[in-house]
Amino acid sequence: MSINETHAKIKASVWQAIAQSGIDISGIDKQTLTELVEIIVDVSIAEIDAQIDKPLTTSDEGAAAEVIKTAVAKEIFEDDKEDILWQGRPFLSLVESYTITDERIRIVSGFFGKSTENIELVRIQDVDYRQTFSDRMIQVGDIIIKGHNASRPYISLRNVKDPEQVYEILRRAILHARKRHGFTYREEM
Repeated sequence: MSINETHAKIKASVWQAIAQSGIDISGIDKQTLTELVEIIVDVSIAEIDAQIDKPLTTSDEGAAAEVIKTAVAKEIFEDDKEDILWQGRPFLSLVESYTITDERIRIVSGFFGKSTENIELVRIQDVDYRQTFSDRMIQVGDIIIKGHNASRPYISLRNVKDPEQVYEILRRAILHARKRHGFTYREEM
């Protein structure tokens, strides 16, 4: 379900709850009531997304691992072990997650059964990000990856938070992976 569909569904539920509550809203003008419902829906969606990110346990052992969210240090790329550069998931998603390491992108999907897709950074030709107006309002966007896989040349990390920052982390990781493995690409004209 898309963000707009989720927004519309929650908005319809709020209007239905208001109608079924029996509360007299005749003293509130239509414009004010509409704006109030929009605020309630936006805050509800943001809070649901925030709650999805929280671990179910409160112990230190169950806490989620901290992820690098700023500029990636050069030393990370120079060691021989695979380091996590960024982890995230689509906005309001429970069944899909993304991990960017200094060697690959891992996409895990599924709730009960898991499916994992790995994309080696050296096989990526191009990376871009896209944000619609509504995406900009909630600070999410899509990272578009063009790779060498003939069966699936384009891969999208959809509805990620702070897409420009994730794009920069991925772009730098791709450049370092190419340099480390001696890969270059030529564009034909």
